[in-house]
Amino acid sequence: ASPSSTMGRFTVWDYVVFAAMLVISAVIGIYYAFAGGGQKTSKDFLMGGRSMSALPVALSLTASFMSAVTVLGTPAEIYRYGAIFCIFAITYGLVVLCSAEIFLPVFYKLGITSTYEYLELRFNKYLRLCGTVLFIIQTTLYTGIVIYAPALALNQVTGFDLWGAVVATGVVCTFYCTLGGLKAVVWTDVFQVGIMIAGFSSVIIRAVVVQEGIGRIVNDSYYGGRLNFWDFDPNPLQRHTFWTIVIGGTFTWTSIYGINQSQVQRYIACKSRFHAKMSLYINLLGLWAILACAALCGLALYSIYKDCDPWMAKQVSALDQLMPYLVLDILHDFPGMPGLFVASAYSGTLSTVSSSINALAAVTVEDLIRPYFRSLSEKKLSWISMGMSLFYGGVCIGMAALASLLGALLQAALSIFGMVGGPLLGLFALGILCSFANGIGAFVGLVTGFVISLWVGIGSQIYPPLPERTKPLPLSTAGCNISSENLMTTENPLTTVFNTPTAERPALADNWYSLSYLYFSTLGTLITVVVGIIISLLTGGLKQNTDRKFLLTKEDFLSNFSRSKSETKVEVLDSKRFTVAAEGTDNPAFSHIEMDVASDKNKVNGLHI
Repeated sequence: ASPSSTMGRFTVWDYVVFAAMLVISAVIGIYYAFAGGGQKTSKDFLMGGRSMSALPVALSLTASFMSAVTVLGTPAEIYRYGAIFCIFAITYGLVVLCSAEIFLPVFYKLGITSTYEYLELRFNKYLRLCGTVLFIIQTTLYTGIVIYAPALALNQVTGFDLWGAVVATGVVCTFYCTLGGLKAVVWTDVFQVGIMIAGFSSVIIRAVVVQEGIGRIVNDSYYGGRLNFWDFDPNPLQRHTFWTIVIGGTFTWTSIYGINQSQVQRYIACKSRFHAKMSLYINLLGLWAILACAALCGLALYSIYKDCDPWMAKQVSALDQLMPYLVLDILHDFPGMPGLFVASAYSGTLSTVSSSINALAAVTVEDLIRPYFRSLSEKKLSWISMGMSLFYGGVCIGMAALASLLGALLQAALSIFGMVGGPLLGLFALGILCSFANGIGAFVGLVTGFVISLWVGIGSQIYPPLPERTKPLPLSTAGCNISSENLMTTENPLTTVFNTPTAERPALADNWYSLSYLYFSTLGTLITVVVGIIISLLTGGLKQNTDRKFLLTKEDFLSNFSRSKSETKVEVLDSKRFTVAAEGTDNPAFSHIEMDVASDKNKVNGLHI
């Protein structure tokens, strides 16, 4: 599928821009390896010494959610299925609320490094092991897809070297994760968010210029049926409707934001709980900005290609190649601009992979090494953490090689998350919200939820839902100047797809397996919670005495109103006077607020040792 010579290929300048992005990322890693006396303890390495402030952490959370899958997949999604995807803006708001008000307070006051540590404190060590193993498998798989898929799409369109790019990003990523720990991950993410927004903006600005104004883009999209925001069909089998996105999406993304180690690890690394919550709320703005950019790119794609769809005209072989195709089409006269876009796609990859590597290292050290090898010193543990980063970097590159055998980019990534994330979210919800849930109930719930969501998930991969469920919007090749027999071949497969499967599809496929992919997570969570509650009550869950600090209490919620007001005031008034002291928790301005938090932390640590 190589583009014609007029389209333009990658030039030297594009490679220069791309290389510059990699080099800057690596330099940030080297800087944090030595800044502030290096990584003395595993806590410095894995948690940034719990001294991060809200803004960089917020941008970092945004970046790692925003993989190249988002940069390439979302515009193509909007081009094919319309702007209903924008309803995710509501979902993100709900997700951030849940994460900040339900999960964050509990994790933060316990001062844990690995979220799965909570499972041992609240239930037992076998559940912790389940959580850890599931997380490691899921994250390595997902990371493989995240590295490989964009590399493939960009390679097919721009001729950008496939394995060169995969190995380069993998190596650079492993390099700065291993040297700089969490601080390097966070600050490289901040840089990479900048690059992503720049890449998106260059495409949007150029597309608006080409189309002579944004009005024309909106107009084309409207008449092409792309502005389909209001679809309130309650049917859970339809792929994207208002309800599947708001309800299903909230569960899917809460399992990523609320309990996924790669995200939680970073907001727990903030210096105060106020900063941790702020980082989540600021990150919401980032998510909205990126969604808006992606949506505009998708509508611009439609507006430019409404009469000649490159996908049906066989110019590109998959939908996620549309963005790179557009970039080469409209930016080929600007040296280095296509390179900027590719750099922005890869920044997405880098930021996601780096947070995965750091999280995998944290989970391995905290859940698999520390509990069983008690004699290890902090210095040794910090070296082991580095070794683990290096090891997982290698694993992720290996998984990318495997991913070249797996397909269906956005869906596969999300369905893996959905299948594992749903039941795990249910497990944490049981622990945090139900004081009577016990280990047996939680375990049976987890297994039931996991089995059922795997059943639906695998079923839906084998029997993909029919077009009337996914509702792709019409595309046209009427304006293409290509010979007609070429087009006939592209039309035919579609008609065959519509007719044949109905005969061999079991009844189960059309009702149960056609469930919207966003509901997999919801299903897993709800089954886990319901089964967990029933079994816990049957096995005497009401008799057990659960420590209050493992639960979400009224005080956790109310302290928002009493504390954060005084805290924000203190910050504003005393920022000038206490510039020197504003490191760590001994800031005199904070002392009356943070006293109890600090003493609490010591108690918890006492428990661990």
